[in-house]
Amino acid sequence: MVDVFNVQADRGITSEHLTYLENLWPQAPCLGILQHQYRSGLYRKVRDITGIYLNPPDAALVLCIDEKTQIQALDRTQPLLPMRPFVPERQTHDYKRNGTTNLFAALDVASGKVITNTTKAHRAIEFIAFLDQVKKEVPKELEVHIILDNYATHKTDAVRAWLIKNPRFHFHFTPTYSSWMNLVERWFSELTTKMLHTSTHKSKKQLVASINTWAERWNQDPTPFRWVKTADEIFASMAKYLGN
Repeated sequence: MVDVFNVQADRGITSEHLTYLENLWPQAPCLGILQHQYRSGLYRKVRDITGIYLNPPDAALVLCIDEKTQIQALDRTQPLLPMRPFVPERQTHDYKRNGTTNLFAALDVASGKVITNTTKAHRAIEFIAFLDQVKKEVPKELEVHIILDNYATHKTDAVRAWLIKNPRFHFHFTPTYSSWMNLVERWFSELTTKMLHTSTHKSKKQLVASINTWAERWNQDPTPFRWVKTADEIFASMAKYLGN
């Protein structure tokens, strides 16, 4: 049987590779996965993203952008009971919903600092407004490489027009269903576990203020997230998982 994964790792999946596998082993368990990878350009995108992380372009800024949508302002029906000696912090299981907000964030891979903005919605118009905000806050002399997912909001005609007007900005899309490759997701995890899960908010306004305060404190002492896996190491893990 053809070593499909080694071929993919070297040159990317081609239609010829898939045709060979379809004819040789039409019931191959991995065939559907490989067909999807071919359509989504998985191998090309993995190499692109890991290459930017591990060997960033000169005279350029690398940003990871994404949205955290529908963040709820939650308030417990009873006050939190603080931790005491030998007794953990306690809280009620039920809560009140007091509105939602959406958060755009751009993580500077080199410094760990973030640019944020909260919005009522997360349409293309809000995304473009956030790009304009990023444009104002990053050095004008640098090229800007942005890693982001395949959400439809990021690919509208209006966004494409914005990119044409701002040629120093370059988009690099993660593979489909691979938002784990976007390092801003690590920052969202920090926000969620260290602030959102441990706080209560009686209104959306209070929630937005808490998010802004937390982001400001983060930027006072940021922690960069380091990417360490090469594309070949990722492909090898995939091959092992699929039994190739």
